[in-house]
Amino acid sequence: MGRSNPALSQRVRTPGATAPSTKVIYAALAGNVAIAAIKFIAAAFSGSSAMLSEGVHSLVDSVNELVLLYGLRRSNAPADVSHPLGYGRELYFWSFVVALLVFTLGTGISIYEGVERLRHPQPLQSAAIAFVVLGLSFVFEAASWRIALKDFQATKGTLGYMEAIRESKNPTTFTVLLEDTAALLGLIVAFLGLLVARIFNVPQFDGLASIGIGLILAVTALLLARETKGLLIGESAYPHVQASILRIAAEDPGVDHANGVITAQLGPQRIFAALSAEFHDGQTTQDIEACVRRIEARVQAAHPEVATLFIKPQTAGTWRSRRDELVSAGTTRPQGE
Repeated sequence: MGRSNPALSQRVRTPGATAPSTKVIYAALAGNVAIAAIKFIAAAFSGSSAMLSEGVHSLVDSVNELVLLYGLRRSNAPADVSHPLGYGRELYFWSFVVALLVFTLGTGISIYEGVERLRHPQPLQSAAIAFVVLGLSFVFEAASWRIALKDFQATKGTLGYMEAIRESKNPTTFTVLLEDTAALLGLIVAFLGLLVARIFNVPQFDGLASIGIGLILAVTALLLARETKGLLIGESAYPHVQASILRIAAEDPGVDHANGVITAQLGPQRIFAALSAEFHDGQTTQDIEACVRRIEARVQAAHPEVATLFIKPQTAGTWRSRRDELVSAGTTRPQGE
């Protein structure tokens, strides 16, 4: 995260203001609960470790959807004395927890089961049941994946998929999409492992399939963790939002020069902004206060997601000095330029 493209505003549809979609999460939850149940039943009848891994995978995904729903509810809590900027980053925290659950539970159990099957191979029982369950699971997962994909496409604009994931301020849609993609890939691996094990009567392939599912989950978890980390520790708002705030300030008759703005994403629909501006000489305190109110009103009208805006009277030289400190500390691009 944190590698925003200055041309992003021309290529993404509703940046920063996209509301987290509960429809996608509920669809995935309903599908995963049903799929997990039939996978565990099929695993019990067939004795397949790959099927057991798939059951664990769907169970973990179900827990993940519940965690995301909890994070969404917590992130909508109003600001209070202990959290004056609100609870928006709760969603980012719980999205990171989802990545940890995928890695620790999904990956760990799948690889463990696969290794155990390689060490102690057992012939498959009732493989036909396993194949039927895999087919039904693929249909259900594909339906959930299609809903998540359409929701993600509705917000990504002309960005590529990976670029849109990196730039997104809303982790719910890409989390569900990545989970569903991993689930479809896992089902394919499980099917191939069972098929080869059945045809050649080599149960070790079932164990290898389980390990393969674990590796898919590991890659998914690492990708989710990387993309939510930047949001969790405080990522800047989209460049076009920063430019718009500067433009609004510069157009006010009481402002001599808008130097720059520092922003932080507090949630998919919540942004903190601190504006550095020089006011015209000779203005009274009342004039400056009126100027600040005008800027706040225009910014709020143009960007409702800007929940907090601080305006600091500051010379251009002081702003440049602070900006240079950020750049020298490793910031890839100055904000508000």
